Amino acid sequence: MECGRLHVKHRNTSLIRGVLDYRGTDNISMNVRAALQHAYLQVPAAAAVTQLETKSPVDTETGEITDGFSSSSIVDGGTPLDKADMYRMGKTPQLHRNFRFLSIFGFTMVLMQTWETELTVSIFGLVNGGTGGLIWMYLGTYFGLFCAILSMAEMASMAPTTGGQYHWVSEFAPQSSQRFLSFIVGWLSVLGWQVGNAAIAFLMAQQIQGLVILNHPSYVPERWHLTLLAIAIMTVCMVLNTLLYRALPLLETLALLLHTTGFLAVLIPLWTMGPKLQSAHDVFFTFTDGGGWGNAGLSCLVGILTPIFSLLGPDSATHMAEELRDASKSLPRAMIATALLNGAMGFVMLVTFCMVLGDLDSVLRTPTTQPHIQVFYNAVGSYGGATVMTCVMVVMSSCGVVNNIATSSRQLWAFARDRGVPFSGWFATVHPRWGLPLNALGASYVFAVLLSLINIGSTVAFNILTSLGVGALISSYAISVGCMALKRIRNEPLLRRSFDLGRMGLAINLFSVLFLLFTLIMTFFPPVPKPTPEMMNWNILVYGTVVFFSVGYYIVRGRFRYAGPVEYVRKSA
Repeated sequence: MECGRLHVKHRNTSLIRGVLDYRGTDNISMNVRAALQHAYLQVPAAAAVTQLETKSPVDTETGEITDGFSSSSIVDGGTPLDKADMYRMGKTPQLHRNFRFLSIFGFTMVLMQTWETELTVSIFGLVNGGTGGLIWMYLGTYFGLFCAILSMAEMASMAPTTGGQYHWVSEFAPQSSQRFLSFIVGWLSVLGWQVGNAAIAFLMAQQIQGLVILNHPSYVPERWHLTLLAIAIMTVCMVLNTLLYRALPLLETLALLLHTTGFLAVLIPLWTMGPKLQSAHDVFFTFTDGGGWGNAGLSCLVGILTPIFSLLGPDSATHMAEELRDASKSLPRAMIATALLNGAMGFVMLVTFCMVLGDLDSVLRTPTTQPHIQVFYNAVGSYGGATVMTCVMVVMSSCGVVNNIATSSRQLWAFARDRGVPFSGWFATVHPRWGLPLNALGASYVFAVLLSLINIGSTVAFNILTSLGVGALISSYAISVGCMALKRIRNEPLLRRSFDLGRMGLAINLFSVLFLLFTLIMTFFPPVPKPTPEMMNWNILVYGTVVFFSVGYYIVRGRFRYAGPVEYVRKSA
């Protein structure tokens, strides 16, 4: 099929008309044509003549249909605007749009699971910063990341694609750096999400192991116990992502219900059965330097890892965009609603946790190795009660693993579709009947299992490899938002969007970039000034290695194969 052209006159909006001149045997459906005409009526006045490219971003190596919009490849479920967005981006719909707003909202809420995660990783902030540091760093981090979420929500409404950040960079970066920056961001995003599968599974396994220690003090934990638990968790979650995929939207809605009711199930016992609450002044203004940095302020900044972990992942919904109905509208709404609700729940839980914490040293020395489990037991005074409260978090963690596997596999599939990784054709294959990227799903599972096996030989090596996720995702956020800020600074026209930051857009974008760069630096700090190999934060080493490898691969092979998504989208003069 030859590419179509869309000619748009611009001086008077009442005279704007889109003329689609299609040559070939296939005809675009009337509803898609109508949506295209409606969408392109909103082209900025600076565009006198525009051309719509319909070639596919993947050749026959990936197995994707090369005509960009063959009727035989269109999967039912999308709105006319969904099809118009895919058509503009030169993508062939291949996945079932099973998700709606409520289910994708549940998906993002459950993967982000702020209140659960902050309890699980509270040890970082408790050591460096204490209760006061935890609370104030949470508030500061929330405000900064919320601005970043607003920025990404706007980009998601412009280009609702599974590629997410690397696609946005390719489309919004200066032309001279589009391909290179997009390639690097793509690798960071892919590997950042991939290592997250094993990392989240291990956090869940550690909670299970902590419960065993709580109820059976004679139990002696071994590294291989933790590894087998993590592999079992990932296996169950992989089954849910494949054999039960059609039920996943329903499961996400149920998980959202558990996320909110579980919040009350943990919060109310802490309030009503916990020890005497500490004074608000003591909780909010008690700062500790447990890491030995010699400065309470610096110690609090090092403890920023706790709120970052609990507030990271707002882009997860974006990587499910091509399975979401009415994506350009539902995506920004889900991202912003998640940030608001999860952020509020997280703050309430954090303040409550700090008020019933009790003696900090005894909590940090708990034999369960999980401070929140010890706090639960101290509050309710019952092994059974503490177990039930922790089980709520374990179940929610398992839901988070399900969603992380789904997100990481879609990110890998999208990048392979654009020929960004080796063996792109295999990774980009979609099962014709199931409408799932099964190869990418299987590869994500195998990679996580192999990564988990490293823990049997060395926990240090495992922590080194899984430390990539935070820095990789933050840098992908910063680069993509930075590209949008640069477009605004240059007064370049922006794409049609359902969510618009308006006059505050540039200020929000710039603040987001500055905050993300600051947090990226802080994520490289170790918990203590002179760490042992076991306590070292290896994020900087792994991050640098990935950047070095991706640059090298780009020079040797990537620049000859990877054109970037921008080469296949509608071009504006």
